Amino acid sequence: MLPGRALRWRPTEGRQMVTANGMAEVAAAVGEPARAAMLTALMDGRALTASELARVAAITPQTASSHLARLIAVGLIAVERQGRHRYHRLANPAVAQMIEGIMQIAGGIQVRPRARTGPRDLAMRAARTCYDHLAGQLGVDIADALQARGAMVIDGDGALLTASGRAWMCDMGILKPDAGKHSARPFCRPCLDWSERRPHIAGVLGAAICTHALEQSWVRRREANRALEITPKGRIALKATFGISCAG
Repeated sequence: MLPGRALRWRPTEGRQMVTANGMAEVAAAVGEPARAAMLTALMDGRALTASELARVAAITPQTASSHLARLIAVGLIAVERQGRHRYHRLANPAVAQMIEGIMQIAGGIQVRPRARTGPRDLAMRAARTCYDHLAGQLGVDIADALQARGAMVIDGDGALLTASGRAWMCDMGILKPDAGKHSARPFCRPCLDWSERRPHIAGVLGAAICTHALEQSWVRRREANRALEITPKGRIALKATFGISCAG
């Protein structure tokens, strides 16, 4: 891959052609409230036990195990063993992208006229994780800032990190020089934000920015959901790095 070149994701490339029955099976697996709740809980990229997911979905551990088996069977969830424990996580970034897309569509279903989109939780709207990248107002602001300084170009469903943008991100310690060169994932991809309805950054670049923000304590996870808290250090760093002013 050439430095800064955007990779196009082709869902059927290297795989069997999707069938109608396969689509229906995946849709049926997602389209159950308890399973939908468990998938949403895994959207912050962490792996959870069956008991933790049972509490999220407000069901018994036995019922949760049955639901998880269904999700594993259709390839939406992967299991990791560590000692006596089994941890469940989303199988891959494409699953997170699908769930975020369903959230966008579900958020547009209106029982009565309303203008507000996305989550009502102000913390979730301000900053959150979307699988392994930043979302909410913070994620969109970073995407806007990168475009404003000429580091990235977003055009429709494609994105490109410029050569100068890659060099700058490497100098800042956000990207490694060989980032994305050996990955099958898109290097940078616009992801329509659920609440802001404008793109934030996904792919290798989006994950690198999120990882850097967490490691540098610019943001920290909240316990209740995938919302992120912007720290005082983060407000200073985001202003210095991206020119973003955050209330917190």
